[in-house]
Amino acid sequence: MDAQSPNPIAKRKRRVDHLLIAEMVTRKARVLDVGCGDGDLLELLAEARDVDGRGVEISREGVNHCVARGLSVIQGDADTDLVTYPDGAFDYAILSLTIQATRNPRAVTEQLLRIARHAIVSLPNFGHWAIRLRFLLNGQMPITGSLPYSWYDSPNIHLCSISDFVALCGLINARIERSVALDGQGQRIGLGVPNFMQNMIGSQAVFLLTRETGRR
Repeated sequence: MDAQSPNPIAKRKRRVDHLLIAEMVTRKARVLDVGCGDGDLLELLAEARDVDGRGVEISREGVNHCVARGLSVIQGDADTDLVTYPDGAFDYAILSLTIQATRNPRAVTEQLLRIARHAIVSLPNFGHWAIRLRFLLNGQMPITGSLPYSWYDSPNIHLCSISDFVALCGLINARIERSVALDGQGQRIGLGVPNFMQNMIGSQAVFLLTRETGRR
């Protein structure tokens, strides 16, 4: 979307990956937000894209918060409960800054692509230069804006880089329709920047995926 054009999605302060996700979702789509937290993304998609949105959230507190906002959200676990949804039940299945907290990221991503025509995944990039530098200098797990937890109280189980996720997409026959890397200030990294540099300077990334036609 042109930065100078009127943008109904950016009227108030929003998480930068949420704004990118909203750009990728078509109007009136059927959407499942997996690990929807307090419902900020679902609310944004309802307002900006008029979606038929549903959510799954593991914490009871998060579910209660979403329901209080009038959102259709149930308690569930991405690792165990996505198998209950039928094939192609949604247009988009979304996992925003959650994949690193799942026990089996590969299986979860495959489930997203099974239950929806498109999967959208955003993730923090453990390959960012600042993380590499801090680990090199002090030998301890780094704490950053996108990875703000100490190693002993982090919900993150499987940290990965942008390159790691691209490799996973190849393994599961997922086509990357669009990907956007963001720097530490939330600015988009230019399209001409090669992948290895995006992996170095990107603080996080958002991927729009589909399954390769005729392949399982």
